[in-house]
Amino acid sequence: MTQDIVPLARITPERRVVTADGVSMPRRTLTPRQKAAVIVRYLLTEGTSLPLASLPEHMQAALAEQMGQMRLIDRDTLDDVVAEFLAELESVGLAFPGGIEGALSMMDGHISQSAASRLRRMASASSKVDPWERITALPPDRLMPVLLNEAVEVGAVMLSKLPVAKAADLLGKLPGDRARRVAYAVSMTGNVDPETVRRIGAALLAELDNQPIRAFDQGPVERVGAILNVSPAATRDGVLQGLDAEDAEFAAEVRKAIFTFVHIPARLNPRDVPKITRLVEQPQLVTALTAAQGKPDLAEAAEFILSNISQRLAQGLREEMAARGKVKEKDGEEAMTAVISAIRTLETSGEITLIQEEEE
Repeated sequence: MTQDIVPLARITPERRVVTADGVSMPRRTLTPRQKAAVIVRYLLTEGTSLPLASLPEHMQAALAEQMGQMRLIDRDTLDDVVAEFLAELESVGLAFPGGIEGALSMMDGHISQSAASRLRRMASASSKVDPWERITALPPDRLMPVLLNEAVEVGAVMLSKLPVAKAADLLGKLPGDRARRVAYAVSMTGNVDPETVRRIGAALLAELDNQPIRAFDQGPVERVGAILNVSPAATRDGVLQGLDAEDAEFAAEVRKAIFTFVHIPARLNPRDVPKITRLVEQPQLVTALTAAQGKPDLAEAAEFILSNISQRLAQGLREEMAARGKVKEKDGEEAMTAVISAIRTLETSGEITLIQEEEE
């Protein structure tokens, strides 16, 4: 037993402690790295699962090297190291995430996109950061250009690093010939070494981070459609006619993005109608239904709403509509816009899902 302790004694300085009976006994003082190795070894012995893979590779290597140098420590030294470790844990008042990526995740929404982009570029330039952690978390629309424009070998490496479901989704969106070439390239990645994969990931991440920041969260089709949704019918029809003359393809996409009162029967689920009536003030709802009932193209939408709410509420609304009389064009437009805004609000919050129209 004494011989087994010698290798550790050679690399640790000695300090002496006095026992209760006055006898001076040697005690070894461990370095911080040795203490870390002791704690890891102790926790593994107790069956604890440690996320060591989340540490940077150089720290994993240093820890393994230190554990390889050590043999045995006495019980008193183990008790001291564990007690010190627990004391440090109990004294912690605030913990930070560690690393730029962790800090960015915590500060998401509190700093500008340009500042976040610059910090991510700094992080991706560090050899201690695994670029694939960020790449695999990106949405498919950000990754698709890599499969379309980069070499098939690069696309194959990326597919191999992605979760299976996301990789299958991306592969299914590729043109047939390109998909076959990328899939075949995956079979050639068996002998690629980890450092090459890391460099490919770092290069892709740098390219993705260098893409200009979009000033708008939505595309032009969605933005124009949202504006026309709440525009007067005359304005909407005039704009769409102008778009047809300038860019028929863009106009067709905008028409698909538009949701107006006339689209309610085709795209609103009948069971969601009561949610709309609860969100819109009753006087506005009465005005909207009265105005719509007087127009052939909108009467179906008004009846759809009345038919999918409680009979008591529908009867009350019909009585108020009869008493409301003729509605001015402007008042009717504003009331119907309020109904559409309520539907869009519920859709954005995820409370309802609009039915998508089938493409012809």
